[in-house]
Amino acid sequence: MTELKLPSIDYAAIAPILIMLGVALLGVLVEAFVPRRRRHLVQLTLSLVAVLAALVMVVLSADARLVTAGGALAVDGPTLFLQGTILVLAAMALLLIGERSVERGGAFVAQAAVTAESADDRKQAEGRNGATEVYPLTSFAIGGMLIFVAANDLLTMFIALEVFSLPLYLLCALARRRRLLSQEAAMKYFLLGAYASAFFLFGVALVYGFTAGIPGRSAGVDFATVHAAVKESPSSEVLLFAGMALIAIGLLFKAAAAPFHVWTPDVYQGAPTPVTGFMAACTKVAAFGALLRVFHVAFDQAAWDFTPVLGVVAVLTMLIGAVLAVTQTDIKRLLAYSSIANAGYLLVGVLAPTGAGVSGTMFYLAAYGFSVLAAFAVVTLVRDADGEATHLSRWAGLGRRSPFYAGVFTFILLAFAGIPLTSGFMSKFAVFGPALESGHAWLVVAGVLTSMVLAFPYLRVVVMMWLSEPGESTPTVAVPGGLTATALMIGVAATLILGVLPAPLLDLATDAAAFVR
Repeated sequence: MTELKLPSIDYAAIAPILIMLGVALLGVLVEAFVPRRRRHLVQLTLSLVAVLAALVMVVLSADARLVTAGGALAVDGPTLFLQGTILVLAAMALLLIGERSVERGGAFVAQAAVTAESADDRKQAEGRNGATEVYPLTSFAIGGMLIFVAANDLLTMFIALEVFSLPLYLLCALARRRRLLSQEAAMKYFLLGAYASAFFLFGVALVYGFTAGIPGRSAGVDFATVHAAVKESPSSEVLLFAGMALIAIGLLFKAAAAPFHVWTPDVYQGAPTPVTGFMAACTKVAAFGALLRVFHVAFDQAAWDFTPVLGVVAVLTMLIGAVLAVTQTDIKRLLAYSSIANAGYLLVGVLAPTGAGVSGTMFYLAAYGFSVLAAFAVVTLVRDADGEATHLSRWAGLGRRSPFYAGVFTFILLAFAGIPLTSGFMSKFAVFGPALESGHAWLVVAGVLTSMVLAFPYLRVVVMMWLSEPGESTPTVAVPGGLTATALMIGVAATLILGVLPAPLLDLATDAAAFVR
């Protein structure tokens, strides 16, 4: 009889994941047993406490460098840095999700099953308390992201991809106002996300086939086996390259990189703005964390083959994001194309085959996350009787009507444009420097040129806010509640501090740039 051996698990190392998934399950029970009038406070408190507790465990595990859970999870420098980044940004996003003083009842629909544009829909939009199911859904998404950046084999990565994607599909459909637009966004995201997941899984199958036949090693999809197969497998390289391509499609979809970006503007526009901010910040961290691990750990021996292809994808992403941002007339769609362009800049860092490229990419992810959440926090405040006023024409003269928040948004846009003394400038320097040293000058040139193009739509918004006269259609800026004010203050402060004094976070990222195998 064969003795069954259970895998060794370091529970302290995976405690952040267990905390978030455990609290997500607890949140489901809260929905079932806690009275409706108390659920919002209980769920928000529970989610924030869980995020902070998980962050504490990440800090306490700072020196961990191990592979655990039967080889499924790797806890190393990049894992811990990215998990910490996700948790800090998720705490900011939860503050925006929990805000209910800016709009009575919050940003989310009171009853998800209500028919759009019906009398019941109009009634709930007038101020009934929003659904609190968003908190366990968000916690599940955060837990999936924590697994995603720690996954040490492709199947675990696929499971984590589904764990954090499915809640996001639902969250996108829960906007209180513009219900049809929100549901359309969720449906597009779900359908395209399903295709991307299928590509990823098919790629995993092909890579598994490629790993067969290695002398002295069984076939598998763990990164150590894949790494060995790239050097030693007698199988056809067609399996390897096709598998890499399909896996990259699944990951680049989540990263909003061209040509897999088409979902981004519609979903960013239709989703509730706090969820849009959550996706723009945390999902991007998770996606690029997975890209770093896949291409720097599993497929690093094939860098000569995939670098030119991903380089073309990076240039295409930067170009599409920058050029199409110029044509946008909605602030959320503008920020969506900005996010696409930033995905291209991040790919430049991913392709730098050095530790400096990894650390620069991680720094960029953290800095961009703070700025984009602050930007969407401001978007939630600019509103009229019908909700958020996102059409750019409505922002004309906003600097005269609310100079403080117009000034805050101007500062954030300048950071996106990469102006010195902001985190945006240091972020681009952190990824372009290693790329230049690695001989990828063509990527840096493309990045600089597209950054100049992308500066135009940012400056156009600034000019509209400050040099146009406010009209009758110019909306007001709501007084932020404590939660939104806190998130906005954190985002703006981080954008400034990381531009003026980036060394501590850069040093932390540099120290955390080594992967375990």
